[in-house]
Amino acid sequence: MGKLLAVALVGIAAALAAERLLAFRSRLNASREVAPVSLPNCRLIKGIETGSEDIDILPNGLAFISSGLKYPGLKSFAPDKPGEIFLMDLNEDNPRAVELRISRGFDLASFNPHGISTYIDRDDTVYLFVVNHPHQKSTVELFKFVEDDNSLVHLKTIRHDLLTSVNDIVAMGPDSFYATNDHYFSDFLLMFLEMFLGLTWSNVVYYSPKEVKEVAAGFYSANGINISPDRKYIYIADVLDHNVHVMEKHANWSLTHVKTLQLDTLVDNLSIDPHTGDIWIGCHPNGMKLFHYDPENLPASEVLRIQSILSEQPVVTRVYADNGSVLQGSSVASTHQGKLLIGTVFHRTLFCHL
Repeated sequence: MGKLLAVALVGIAAALAAERLLAFRSRLNASREVAPVSLPNCRLIKGIETGSEDIDILPNGLAFISSGLKYPGLKSFAPDKPGEIFLMDLNEDNPRAVELRISRGFDLASFNPHGISTYIDRDDTVYLFVVNHPHQKSTVELFKFVEDDNSLVHLKTIRHDLLTSVNDIVAMGPDSFYATNDHYFSDFLLMFLEMFLGLTWSNVVYYSPKEVKEVAAGFYSANGINISPDRKYIYIADVLDHNVHVMEKHANWSLTHVKTLQLDTLVDNLSIDPHTGDIWIGCHPNGMKLFHYDPENLPASEVLRIQSILSEQPVVTRVYADNGSVLQGSSVASTHQGKLLIGTVFHRTLFCHL
């Protein structure tokens, strides 16, 4: 009887593992191949060779770019090189990337930038919030941008017990923001187990000096986050659930769910066109290729544009797609006056005229 029970338990465990493996492969879109969609006027930006994971563009056309992310389980072409923040002026005919100088006293050696967000104060001061992973921890670094000498002045480092595995951020004020935690755990093995088991323990946190609280939960992996131009709605991308959540923002900073738009790709960072309200998304058509990097089978890139997401019939357009021969692992797409920047987790940056 004991042997029979042992065999039964082993069989149940094997069946459960097989089911979890199939579900995991489904969440990674492991079998998907993307059909190419080309844009006619594109070029790779010189000087950005190790990623451009997130991009935020000011209304005046200045684009901030985070580069050099080292993230557990993902490829890095320069694992020992500190991260950087680049600036591009999209008003120029042929914009180039310029590395921003960071003020003394900041630990550049461990700088590992991830998601970024800008905030313009009433006195026109530009603040840059940067998700940072020094020594694989999570902090939020607050900088002041000094345009005259292309520099960032470090103001403070924000840490909190609720900011455990921060991916992206959207600034609400000069010292407040919403942030996504893409995993419950911060240890790599536990993070993988969390993904493999399909645990929905990822969340969104609101932070201010006076209050820190969870405002949304139940995500497989909350990733990109942004705000509508009228500042009434927060958009959250769940990369492993292939969807974008629309949340209504309330006066007390709490969020309530409005709708979810299901897609067929792994959605990363969200950028908002301030004039149309369109959502531009850098996507991963096949997450397995992203996590299991193979030079002979490169991770593809994909850019989606979502129009009228609050309507009953949002319009989803595939603007760009590449099999990795030009651009690997797209993570963000941001526009300004007919110009498009496509960033990647660990590869190059593509600049296009739409």
